[in-house]
Amino acid sequence: MNRPPRKPDGTPKPKAQRNFTDPDSRIMEKGGAFLQGYNCQAAVDEAHQIIVGHAVTNMSPDNGNLVPMLEQVESSCGRVPDVVTADTGYWNADVEQACSALGTDAYIATKRINRGEPPSPMSDDPLPDDAGAKERMRAKLNTAEGRDIYRKRKSVVEPVFGQIKDARGLVRFLRKGMAAVSEDWGFECTCHNVLKVYRAGWRAATPPG
Repeated sequence: MNRPPRKPDGTPKPKAQRNFTDPDSRIMEKGGAFLQGYNCQAAVDEAHQIIVGHAVTNMSPDNGNLVPMLEQVESSCGRVPDVVTADTGYWNADVEQACSALGTDAYIATKRINRGEPPSPMSDDPLPDDAGAKERMRAKLNTAEGRDIYRKRKSVVEPVFGQIKDARGLVRFLRKGMAAVSEDWGFECTCHNVLKVYRAGWRAATPPG
């Protein structure tokens, strides 16, 4: 959990901020605007848009959350996915190696592409021996296979958040505190999954006899 900065003796620093209504929440940046709230995470399966992992953090950056989410998916599903995609907010120099250690092949954007900006040219040229983690990931995404895998992210994860926010109207949490918000987010993710299963036409098997 992200805590307000304080001195070794426990007193807050002069620029430390604390919300007295919901002290667990933090200031988050979204689209150039700032709000007091939480950062909700979700891992989604490609085939059916089922949420297979969820979490709440009060840290605004996403770049430390991918591995914990994969560990949660492994705990829930018994294994990590063969392939995982994530946007540039999840990138850091160690994340690909950490994902590989768990047994999943990561495709993570290393920079934001502005609207109208042409993508980098595809290339299968070998990288120099001294190429860094970002260069390797960028080259991986610029192959035909890498682009085909990464472009699916927009049709897998993004619609789920749109369905939760726009279709079911979850634009803010009504309860306060990390524990309460985590419960509410988990409940919302469960509702999403139940609706997905129901709309897919699943029916319980008729018991024998």
